Amino acid sequence: MIRYVGLDVHKQWTQVAWHFPDGSIQRERIATQPGMLKAFAQRLGSGDVVALESTTNALAIARLLRSRAGEVLVSNPLRTRLIAESKIKTDKVDADVLAQLARSGFLPTVWQPPVELEVLRRRSAYQAALTRQITQVKNRLHSVLHRHLVEAPVAELFSQAGRGFLGQVELPLDERAQVDLDLELLEQLEAARSQARQVLARHALVSPQAQLLMTIPGIDYPTAIGLVAAIGPVERFREPRKLTSYFGLAPSVHQSADKCYSGPISKRGRAHARWLLVEAAHCAVRSPGPLRAFFLRLKKRKGTNVAVVAAARKLLVIIHHMLSSGEPYRYAPVYTTHVKLARLEYLATGVPKKGGVPKGTKRSASYGSGLRTRTLRSRQDRIRLLEAEQQYNSFIKEREVSRKSRNSC
Repeated sequence: MIRYVGLDVHKQWTQVAWHFPDGSIQRERIATQPGMLKAFAQRLGSGDVVALESTTNALAIARLLRSRAGEVLVSNPLRTRLIAESKIKTDKVDADVLAQLARSGFLPTVWQPPVELEVLRRRSAYQAALTRQITQVKNRLHSVLHRHLVEAPVAELFSQAGRGFLGQVELPLDERAQVDLDLELLEQLEAARSQARQVLARHALVSPQAQLLMTIPGIDYPTAIGLVAAIGPVERFREPRKLTSYFGLAPSVHQSADKCYSGPISKRGRAHARWLLVEAAHCAVRSPGPLRAFFLRLKKRKGTNVAVVAAARKLLVIIHHMLSSGEPYRYAPVYTTHVKLARLEYLATGVPKKGGVPKGTKRSASYGSGLRTRTLRSRQDRIRLLEAEQQYNSFIKEREVSRKSRNSC
């Protein structure tokens, strides 16, 4: 006997609708507490199908119920609302709708990531939250000096010399106490962020996808591991436009008959992942390559903000192709990428990478002759760098020719 169960989950309580095979419906309300949810899970059977909307604790509830139920579906609330929009909206109606859509097979579900990816998402978001809090504390300290017309004698206020100045500068008693507390808070937050970044570095060191994304200028290991966790298996997205829509970077469209209106980006999906991508685009457009040329061309017509978001969307398309093919970024600066990967290894292991000639190695035969004795780049690296430079030069020439042809017309 298959029963379809709809759950309308709230913070304090949950509305439950049981739909039986004979058409009867049984409704009840339970408290959203671990003990009550475990007792509710014991009442489920291997043939039951449970449906609930995606909320903050939906994945945790789904894992708890999956141990007893036959199938647990987590619905997309945006698409479910479009299907079941009604003038009468109550918790009982919402629970009934979820059960009915699950029974008919029309429930739009969301992908439920494995536990490993969910942990990476939380850690990436936690590291970003610590960075925001550090910025807030630094801004408060700058404001205190600005209010009392105090000019710091050092260029970097939060260097060792700058912090010594902050600890001794003369201020009113209330401001002095605030500065002392903020300096202690700043040290604690920076220590917590260093520990969080070390954990992310360990994950990135064993992730080929993260190291592949680090070849893109502007993407270091925190951003790379955050994007990998947000995307998951790239095979989920058949084409790049599916991925851009998943990140909420696709333009919103309203089409009817022969009229079509295109608006701003939809902003659906994870806001943290979209923020990571836009921040990476800010840095990527500073490096020479097609992405910078695209940004500068669009900036003249649409402005900086629109151009950066468009560059973030194009960067996401590039990421989709890179993860699908396993090919690194073609315009990656070789030295910068090498430095990023070496720093990643040091942060993850704590062991600096040794340079120079290994101990016990004999001197080169050309030692003292004035000839080069250091190891050159490998042949593959030199060929790849030369091909990337040639492709970029040809792209620039084609762009100049097309621009001159447009101006002549």
